[in-house]
Amino acid sequence: MANHVIIGGGPAAQAAIESIRQAGSSDPITVISNEPMYARMALPYFIAGEKPEGLMFTANEAYFAQKGVTFVQSAATGVDTTAKTVSVAGGETVNYDTLLIATGSSAVKLNVPGADLPGVINLWTLDDARACAAAIKEGTRVVFVGAGFIGLIVVNALFKRKCQLSVVEIAGQILPRMLDAQSATLVEGWLKKKGVALHTGNSVTGISANADGTKSVQLKDGSALTTDLVIMSAGIKANLGFLDGSGVAVGQGVLVNERLESNVPGVFAAGDCAQGPDVLSGAQQVHAIQPTASEHGKVAGANMAGSGVVYRGSLLINILDVCGLQCASFGQWSDSSDVTCVSNDSRPAVRKFVWSGNRIVGAIFVGRPDDLAMLTDVGMVKGLIQTKADLGVWKKYLSENPFDVRRAYVGSGAAAGLLGTKLTANASKDRDYRFNDLKPAKQVGEAHAILVGTKPVGEPEKVEGPAAG
Repeated sequence: MANHVIIGGGPAAQAAIESIRQAGSSDPITVISNEPMYARMALPYFIAGEKPEGLMFTANEAYFAQKGVTFVQSAATGVDTTAKTVSVAGGETVNYDTLLIATGSSAVKLNVPGADLPGVINLWTLDDARACAAAIKEGTRVVFVGAGFIGLIVVNALFKRKCQLSVVEIAGQILPRMLDAQSATLVEGWLKKKGVALHTGNSVTGISANADGTKSVQLKDGSALTTDLVIMSAGIKANLGFLDGSGVAVGQGVLVNERLESNVPGVFAAGDCAQGPDVLSGAQQVHAIQPTASEHGKVAGANMAGSGVVYRGSLLINILDVCGLQCASFGQWSDSSDVTCVSNDSRPAVRKFVWSGNRIVGAIFVGRPDDLAMLTDVGMVKGLIQTKADLGVWKKYLSENPFDVRRAYVGSGAAAGLLGTKLTANASKDRDYRFNDLKPAKQVGEAHAILVGTKPVGEPEKVEGPAAG
């Protein structure tokens, strides 16, 4: 009997638990995490007041009992890969046969005077979200330090709470790791129309407390912003310090192969702390996004259970709601060697495809939901990139008709390619944990009613011989 140990409690850890069990393993699982298991990407919905705190959690004692999981809420302090043990704060050690490092990442703390003042939050954990939610109301002034993906997710949440928002970004544009300059300019114009003040190409030099309880944020250009709350979003770093001296090879994350296994046999890594194969280049990269964490966890869990799954590689993808304007970028979006791009400043809308021969290797979408067709075009372009579909003559068609993705998607055979693609050998199943045991509600609209109402009644007739068509 093998002891499977998982360090971390985020989406990679959750996916690994499910994958180990779906692979048929009944071996014991121990999860070591310094926080309860919850969905970090759901925190903006809690801050916005759209979801209760209880919906943030992804596991409870009943779930652990059902899955055969021992949950240790404590921090891992070290790993001995020779003795195959994990040291835990307080002096306990846990033995393992297979180990998954899924410790995620932490917010980078800005090293400026006043960064430790009350009312200055590095918004990353559930406790941070609680502090933020308690500190805001309609009209609260908030300064965001950093206009990256995470920062603008929180900007969107506080926009819904009708706060007065200012954003400071050291780069010359917002979302520098997600959008090119042209797309960022359109999004910046949209934010300004929504009343969000932007200070790009600037940085914070210090924060001071005022006698009335407000704070002053000093900027590099000599100006200052008076605010009630400061939220730091200056980047993230992988949580890997406890691996010092373990022999596990580390770059920007734990270096893993196509099985998500490190240089030490039996030691795997997944999520923000894993530097694994990229689907386009094959190089080892860190993609600190939830879809990658979930995929990593599924593959690593299956391999911990002995399945021998080979991972196709992760795709860099970001999808973001910026105060009602939808933004998405995929893959090698910053490449400019062969590009199809259309834009409309007044809508605003951008659609950009980056090509390598007849294959799409990157894309940027900006627009209102109706323009972006979130449930179709974005997903289809993602599929075209992941399957490395050769569009052939459809490249010319898509270049001339960039808002008609579906014909090129079907015509290139990408849909058929995806149907034959499996992440692991096991079919995904519904997770066994839901808040208050709630079940998903079926919402049938008018369009659904038409389809259901015209469905043939009874069993279809058996047809002998070759299929028609």
